[in-house]
Amino acid sequence: MASAHTKKRPGEIMRTLAMGLWLPAIFLAGLLFSFLLAFHNPTPHHIEVAVAAPPATTAQLQSQLDTAIPSGFILQPVDSAAEARSEVLNHDAVAAFVPAPHHPQLYGAKADGAAMESIIRQVFTSAVQKPGTTLAFHELVSTRPGDSLGISPLYLLMGCTLPVYFLVVAMQRAVGFSRRAHVATMVGGGAVAALACYLTGAYGMDAIPQHPLALLYLFLLTQAVSLTSYGFVPFLGPFFPGAAVTLFILLGVSSSGGTVPVDLLPGFFRFLHPVLPMGNAADALRNVGYFDGRQLGRPTAVLCAWIAAGAALIVLGYLKQLRRLVREAQAGITGYVPAPPAEDPTVELPEPVALPPHRHHFGEQLPILTGRVSGLAGEPLPGVTITVTDPHGRQLVRTRTDQNGEYAATGFHDGFAIVVAGAPGRQPAASRLLLSPATPVNQDFILTPGQQAVPGDMSSHRATTISHDHGATSRTL
Repeated sequence: MASAHTKKRPGEIMRTLAMGLWLPAIFLAGLLFSFLLAFHNPTPHHIEVAVAAPPATTAQLQSQLDTAIPSGFILQPVDSAAEARSEVLNHDAVAAFVPAPHHPQLYGAKADGAAMESIIRQVFTSAVQKPGTTLAFHELVSTRPGDSLGISPLYLLMGCTLPVYFLVVAMQRAVGFSRRAHVATMVGGGAVAALACYLTGAYGMDAIPQHPLALLYLFLLTQAVSLTSYGFVPFLGPFFPGAAVTLFILLGVSSSGGTVPVDLLPGFFRFLHPVLPMGNAADALRNVGYFDGRQLGRPTAVLCAWIAAGAALIVLGYLKQLRRLVREAQAGITGYVPAPPAEDPTVELPEPVALPPHRHHFGEQLPILTGRVSGLAGEPLPGVTITVTDPHGRQLVRTRTDQNGEYAATGFHDGFAIVVAGAPGRQPAASRLLLSPATPVNQDFILTPGQQAVPGDMSSHRATTISHDHGATSRTL
C-alpha cells in the first residue's frame, strides 16, 4: 500500500480558484450589470397615453414631448374624455390627457407603478402647463392599502422563486428519492410556497387581491422555476445554479417591472420582461388585482410554456442517463459510480461522495481521496468495495473500484478517516489517513488472496507505519 499527499501545480491552483469563484462572479456581474444597469436611471420608453383632442392638437403635443424625451411617449388620439379614461381603466394606456384652455386634465394609474405616475406628471406638467393654466391630476386606479408603492407583489414573487430554487438544490441530496419523487416534492413544495405567499399577501397585508387567480399564478411561477431548474441538472451539472440564478433571480427581478415599471427600463430588460417567468407573473397579479383580469393570455401562455419546457428537460435528462447506463453496460463496466449530485456552493457545504475515477473537467468536483487496488502481480481489481469511516466508525462514503481498479471520493472535512478495501476471497486492507480539502491524498492497496501475505510488505507482518508529516497510518487487517 502507498499513501501520498499530492502537491498541486500552479495550473491546478488556478483551476481550483476558478471553480470556487465562478458563481460569486456571476452574482457580482448580475448586481452590477443587471440591477444597477436596469434601475439606475429610469427613463420613459414608448409609454402609451390616450389624448382626447383633435389630431392636430395631439400631433403638436407629441412634438413637444419628443423634444423633451425622444421616443418617450406614444400619444393615442381618442374621441372623448370618457374614452380616454376608459383606455386607462382597461389597461390599454398608462395615462390619459384631456387638454383644455385653462384646466387641462391628466388621468393616471398608480397601479402601474408609483415611479411611472410620478414621471408622467412631471413631464406633462412641464410640457403643457402655461401661465394661468393649472394641470389637474386624477387617480383612476389607486394601489391597495398594503401596496402603496405598487411594488409589494415583487417580494411575494421572490418568496415563490427563492424557496423552490433551494428546494431543487436540496433534492440533489435526497438519498433514496427517485426522479418521480423529486418532481412530486417540488410540486408539493411549490404549492406550499404559493399558498403561504398568497395568504400573507392577500389576507395578512392586503397587498394582492383575494382572488383564486392570484394563487394560481403564484403556483405557476413556482413550477416554472423549479421544474426548469431541475431540468437543467442533467445537462449543466455543477453549472446549473449559475443558469438558474441568472435567469430566474438576477435577470428575472430586474426585468419583472416589480420595482421599476417596464416602460422605464432599458431595451434589453424590456425585451426580457414578456419572456421570463417573474415578469409574466407580475403582470398577471397586476391585471387580476387592478384591471379586472384583462390581458391574461400572454402571462398564462408563457408561464405554462416554461413549465412544459421544464418537463421536457426532465424527460430528456432521464433519456440521457438511460443511454449512458446502456453504453456502460455494453462496455462491460462494473462498479458504476454515478456522477455526484449537483449542488449550489452558496448554500451547500461539501459532503463525502464517491466520484468516477477519471480526469475531471472544469466545473466538476475534484477528488480529495484517490487510489488503485491491485493484486499480487499488479493486476487491477475491479469491483473492490472501498469504505471510508470516521475514527468513531461512522460510515462517510462507500464505493467500488472501476474496471481499472481505481476509486475516487471527495467532500471530506479536515480530520482522520479510516479507508478499508475489501473483496470476496481476499484479505481486506485498511489505512488511517488525514484527509483535508487542501491536500489531496492517493492511497493504493494490494489485496492478497485468502490469508496470503504480500512478500516484502511491512503490512504482512501486521506492522503499522506512521507518517509523522501527514499523520497517516496504514495496516493490513
